[in-house]
Amino acid sequence: MKYDSISLIRIFLLATLFSLTGLPGSAHSQISDDLYIRGYVQGMPVRISADLPEPLGEGTWMEYRLQNRLNIRWDATSDFSFHWQMRTRFFAGDLVKEFREYSETIPGFPDYAEGIDTDDGLVNLSWLMFNKDNWLLHFIPDRLYGEWDSGDWNIRVGRQRVNWGVNMITNPNDIFNIYSFYDFDYPERPGTDAIRVQHFLGFSSRFELAVSPSRDLENSVAAALYTFNTRGYDFQFIGGYYRERLTTGAGWAGNLRGAGFKGETMFYADIDEQEGDRNTNFIVSASVDYMFPCSLFMITELLYNQAGGREQFQLIGEQLAPDNPSFSKYQLTTQLTYPIHMLVDGGLAAIYYPDEEAVFISPSVTWSVITDLDLRVLAQFFTGSDDSVFGSSINIITASLKYNF
Repeated sequence: MKYDSISLIRIFLLATLFSLTGLPGSAHSQISDDLYIRGYVQGMPVRISADLPEPLGEGTWMEYRLQNRLNIRWDATSDFSFHWQMRTRFFAGDLVKEFREYSETIPGFPDYAEGIDTDDGLVNLSWLMFNKDNWLLHFIPDRLYGEWDSGDWNIRVGRQRVNWGVNMITNPNDIFNIYSFYDFDYPERPGTDAIRVQHFLGFSSRFELAVSPSRDLENSVAAALYTFNTRGYDFQFIGGYYRERLTTGAGWAGNLRGAGFKGETMFYADIDEQEGDRNTNFIVSASVDYMFPCSLFMITELLYNQAGGREQFQLIGEQLAPDNPSFSKYQLTTQLTYPIHMLVDGGLAAIYYPDEEAVFISPSVTWSVITDLDLRVLAQFFTGSDDSVFGSSINIITASLKYNF
């Protein structure tokens, strides 16, 4: 390490105690007849090996993360409920320290906290509680909405997840709050400030309308979705407005000779064409999933992104966009999960980027130590040619201890 490890351990323990103060007094999620509280505390050391832009350069850094999550639901009436879900995260380590030092001496160099203390919602609810030399503490709610559910109608207003995707890996249909497959410590996935109205037309058919206003009106998102089932397949069609672009798409999910067969498509077109910009983009992802008799579960997905992906790669803080959801034009992904033991699950994800001549590999093992306590070890490795988007990649090895309550 590049500084006193004893001091870092003390800070880490203090942050642990802070997070534990968020635990509810009851071991059960139901606190009263109409109040429910659940969540977890997760500690995670992260080893990062990378060739980063100067002045950081090539090297290895250690980072320590601690996360406390609280999920609160209050059933005010039989029809109306209030949901509040939040993340309190502690970061400490070499990168926090070095980013702070460079930001103080190099004009325009960002502080590490700038990548954490962000909120793209209509209302900025991000709170940087502490920002010290080599550690910081950050709080943000990613769900904060009221829900009215009565009969065939469901209405949500506030920060929520508008989940329109059907694939298990890449979701082009999630135009409101797409997530990153590479984000290893955010299983809940991001939300968005929106108004969402659902009207259920039958057992397998519904109509949805969602609007996510932005601080800059032209960056708002608004779309409608219609779903139905025919001949054993669920279909959905989407049309709307996405940040100065018109968009339309479709998705499907069904069974193909004993295997799951899913897919999503989206097409984007700029309202005002500008020279040199990508005026249109077509995205399609199709996947097959199958459970073998030996309990091995496999997903294989092929993604095509006409716009050609991204020109640079930075895993830390990388934000994907629905109209450009990949690092390359083509992407072939395989994900395997297997129960090694009654209490141990193994996983392996691999992505091949043929036009970038690059590969991503991520093995993982999860052990259920005791009830509500899980230990997970995960790694992410990128390898690619010097001319590829992964020429300056980041490789990560991490372990997490997670207590659910």
